[in-house]
Amino acid sequence: MTFSQRPASRRTVLTAFAAAATAGAPVLGQLAAAAPAAAAADPGEYPSNTALYSDPKRVEGTAYGRRYRIHQKIDPDLDTKSAFPRTAILALHGGGIEIGTSELALGIAGYDPADVTEISKPILSTTYDYFLFEGLLPIGNKDLHVTSRNCDDHVALSLAASHLNVLSLHGCKYEQLGMPEPAIWPPTSDPRLAVVGGLNEDFRAALVYEIGRAGFPVVDAFDSRYATRLQDFNGSHVTNPCNLTMLRKGAQIEMTTELRQSLFGDSGSRSKRASTWDESNGQFEAFRDACRRAIATVEAAQPIL
Repeated sequence: MTFSQRPASRRTVLTAFAAAATAGAPVLGQLAAAAPAAAAADPGEYPSNTALYSDPKRVEGTAYGRRYRIHQKIDPDLDTKSAFPRTAILALHGGGIEIGTSELALGIAGYDPADVTEISKPILSTTYDYFLFEGLLPIGNKDLHVTSRNCDDHVALSLAASHLNVLSLHGCKYEQLGMPEPAIWPPTSDPRLAVVGGLNEDFRAALVYEIGRAGFPVVDAFDSRYATRLQDFNGSHVTNPCNLTMLRKGAQIEMTTELRQSLFGDSGSRSKRASTWDESNGQFEAFRDACRRAIATVEAAQPIL
């Protein structure tokens, strides 16, 4: 789950940019300084990834794990230009924290969630860079949650900063959204809901269109009918990694528990989700492919300079 706050003004950001250039300071660091202060953590929640990683009670590989893949690209020619990875997929609260998000991130990135190793080959022709933070505890994984706008994991931030687009996946409970009844997906109330946020309007529009066309209930968090209700789920904060891209905007999807559960044959554990993603009567593939089509739509309007 993510939280929003009014972004820094354009003048504030531009002033920081100019000051950084004048002083020779790192631009990203100056932009971060110009942004609003990090969110106060919920009681009992780690205020940052740094705080979590520094806790001796939380051992990496036992309490939590991190996985990422950055695909190598090379352009050895002087007279041609080659493609580079323009989109990265993030699951900042994967594993047992917000179930299903890490498996879906791997799927969207082009990989089999049950078979991802250093030498594993993708199962889809187009691949995307990805980063996963996963809770590995048998119980109590919610205690590992770090609010997205407080994320300071270096790999997650470097991926965002080096890509034009980020798609960040999150989980929530339907009742947290405060949606009106009956649910917005007629003709019956359906707690499977995807809420699309982030500051990239084109990316949001493509995701809403493709996810809806694939048969899933979906809303734009900035839709005037629901914006007030969904302001804590709209991914608008400027320090949210989905918006720390080269374009300073990106997209995220908040998915209700029921939606995430429906994407697996058995969503009861990390191993079962990984091994039954292809036993959901096509639901996982449909949602995965909808996101990939939306990415392709956005990238098609982003020529390589």
